[in-house]
Amino acid sequence: MSDLATRARTLLDLHTAPEVLVLANVWDVVSARTVAAVPGVGALATASHSIAATFGYEDGENIPLELHLDMVRRIVEAVDVPVTMDFEAGYGDAGATARRAIEVGVVGGNLEDQMKPLDEAVAAVEAVLAAGRDAGIDFVLNARTDAVVRAGDKPRTQVLDEVVERGRAFLAAGAPVVFVPGLVARDEIKAVAEAFGPQRLTVISVPGVSLSTAELGDLGVARVSTGPFTQRVALTALQDAAAAVVGGGTLPASTRALN
Repeated sequence: MSDLATRARTLLDLHTAPEVLVLANVWDVVSARTVAAVPGVGALATASHSIAATFGYEDGENIPLELHLDMVRRIVEAVDVPVTMDFEAGYGDAGATARRAIEVGVVGGNLEDQMKPLDEAVAAVEAVLAAGRDAGIDFVLNARTDAVVRAGDKPRTQVLDEVVERGRAFLAAGAPVVFVPGLVARDEIKAVAEAFGPQRLTVISVPGVSLSTAELGDLGVARVSTGPFTQRVALTALQDAAAAVVGGGTLPASTRALN
């Protein structure tokens, strides 16, 4: 367990360091090993959407937890860096799911609030953190609020107020960082980062939309992840290569032997 505690502390230190933590999400052993081999990568994050897609399931806790955890275990065992797992909304019992994730070697996790009543969402955050304490580690919870992605037609000021209210509640409950998917505008990111405090905000990098990771770091963002988009990058390259070959061409000359 001491090794697990060390990995958890390493992951937490990466979140609180002055430099922004960039996590290119992975979904299987070969993607994990490929990303872990990149210079400067100190931790890995799994993408629930991508793992589900690997086995033919739709996102949203449709993949059985046993199958999901088995893939995460394989990833953890294949690399030497800390791994944080996206366990969505906790599969009905956030504390129990966190305990099972810790058992396979995970030292951090994402937990969606799905805009449930705030007291319920805070209780789920507390349950995950308690699971970490029971295991003797500083579990790095990336507490996610869906206030932006589920905003609908609410006025933007109301949406941002909800982001700040819910994020501060999760931080007060002990979560080290708060994840706000859908937050991409510079002024909004700056405002939320200031409301949360230094090194407390996590965002996702969206192709063709998001600011650069360097710019996000300058705005006070603690962590930038890629969610399902790294798998989509890989699949885009695969489909383009297949189209080139089927169309009479060749595979890209830049292809490297990464496995």
